[in-house]
Amino acid sequence: MSILSGKNILLGISAGIAAYKTATLVRTLIKAGANVKVVMTPASKDFVTPLTLSTLSKNPVHSSFYNEDDKNAEWNNHVELGLWADYFLVAPATANTLSKMANGTCDNLLLATYLSAKCPVYFAPAMDLDMYKHPSTKNTFKTLKSFGNVIIPAASGELASGLVGQGRLAEPVDIVAFMEADILKTLPLKGQKVLITAGPTYEALDPVRFIGNHSSGKMGFEIAKASANLGAEVILISGPTHQKVSHNLIHVIPVVSAQDMYDAAHQYFNTVDVAILSAAVADYRPKEISQSKIKKKDTTLTLELEKTKDILASLGAIKTKQLLVGFALETDNELEYAKGKLKKKNLDLIVLNSLKDKGAGFKTDTNKVTIIDNKNNVNAYELKSKAEVAIDILNVIKQKLNA
Repeated sequence: MSILSGKNILLGISAGIAAYKTATLVRTLIKAGANVKVVMTPASKDFVTPLTLSTLSKNPVHSSFYNEDDKNAEWNNHVELGLWADYFLVAPATANTLSKMANGTCDNLLLATYLSAKCPVYFAPAMDLDMYKHPSTKNTFKTLKSFGNVIIPAASGELASGLVGQGRLAEPVDIVAFMEADILKTLPLKGQKVLITAGPTYEALDPVRFIGNHSSGKMGFEIAKASANLGAEVILISGPTHQKVSHNLIHVIPVVSAQDMYDAAHQYFNTVDVAILSAAVADYRPKEISQSKIKKKDTTLTLELEKTKDILASLGAIKTKQLLVGFALETDNELEYAKGKLKKKNLDLIVLNSLKDKGAGFKTDTNKVTIIDNKNNVNAYELKSKAEVAIDILNVIKQKLNA
């Protein structure tokens, strides 16, 4: 998964021969997980068809304020298009369109949308060599950058005129890679390394059976995705779960037992800045594991259990620079137990769930949490999706890191 996954990308296409590359550019953005809408200058339709781009983007393509052939046509709202976008990418950006952007000229839908956009704007120039080098073009680049727009430099190579030099539209894969790298630089957790544990552990009784719990791992996976989307490098240690994640900043380490999770957590803990232990780790495991399937012989079966190693407490005992976050799932005296766990295990934050709260706990898409810090500040949150809860948790972590 790319940092662009789930983001709304508005692609503005102006009238240059390089517009033929935008079909591949749309596909590359879609492959990165982005939602893509396209707005074109009228003249750009001579180089690539709206039908091609709408088919690839799965969205209507806009090139005018309304459809002149349809008396009942709706107005194409440039303000709504601009507000929809998380990022606005103009590619190819011709000398003509760039000059109009720099001077506030507003004679087509693309330019009106640009002037309405509140999001970061990227532009990828495409023009002939002498045009690219012309003082007026350089002044246009300077002006647009002073507005906060970001230039994706043109590549060098053979141009449509037959000249060789700078002016070629950057290749679609390079445009997307540039945007990803530039966005990452601005993210609040860029440079931070985060360890997260998620899911249940399974403690074997025999080759067939195990002791486990109902944890789905969804909360931990949402925290991992949210952390990566904020720029963090994530080590996700997960017990057995059906949850899936694909993100170039998330490294998943599958484990089964509490001992497996203990070993993996200790292997990576000294390398991370933040550790968030959301896994539902078994407190006990069978003292003896049968090497053969246990046969049903008697009406009762007695199992002798022994304590597993306490991963959270063991990390709290050795932490140095790390910010350590634990979870507490309680049914009685919730706040009291959570505060006790926070202090006893040397945590910086603890996230409290109560199984008494409807919609919270295992196997749900929602959660209701209370976050307590090591200064006894208590923040209670309403019932939210686990994706939203993950953001709440990370917002508190960001405050702690910046304190």
